[in-house]
Amino acid sequence: MRTAGEGPPGPSPGTGAAFLAGLPDRAVWKLLVRGAAAVLPGCEVSAGSVRFAGRSSMAGVPVFLSARSGFVLSLGRRAVPAAPRREIYVRGRDVRSVGIVIAGEPTAVGTRIVDAAGLLRYARRLTFDSLFAAADEGSVGPAVRAARAVENVVLFDPDRGVGLCVEVDPVSRSATCPLFVRFGGRTPGVVRAYASGRAAAQAVRSQT
Repeated sequence: MRTAGEGPPGPSPGTGAAFLAGLPDRAVWKLLVRGAAAVLPGCEVSAGSVRFAGRSSMAGVPVFLSARSGFVLSLGRRAVPAAPRREIYVRGRDVRSVGIVIAGEPTAVGTRIVDAAGLLRYARRLTFDSLFAAADEGSVGPAVRAARAVENVVLFDPDRGVGLCVEVDPVSRSATCPLFVRFGGRTPGVVRAYASGRAAAQAVRSQT
């Protein structure tokens, strides 16, 4: 692992450098940057603070990789979840794409195994609930359209210090979790994002 004072090494075969180089332009990364600042006190993630690192051990972390879904959380307990914090972001005119940042208990998804598809369904339900007003029949249509337009989701679990980032493929419309995040612990103010597949783990230093 490189220290904070060292710059990122040059791209090398098999490190996922191409994936990471294109990350700042991806909507899910931009949502992660904005979301950390919005719901994690003291944390502000910037694309320019990415550092490459060797593949990190996931021992003791409640996450595994699925060839189909990307990162998946495997939780050992099911708590009664409180209402999550959420921030909704709209991209483009006429609600072309919606991103939502959620901070709360992941088991609110409805299962101890939280994957991309389940988290996307949960995010769309939260989006609808956030925009629908029972006293206003006219809110139904916009709430439904916004829920269907959710294409990027960032979930932070403040208690465990972990999270998932979901994106919907524009062609296949399938959902995957290409990024897993860790924060808090012995390094408060630092969010570390790990890329799936062959990409190397990357440490993302917060600007606090």
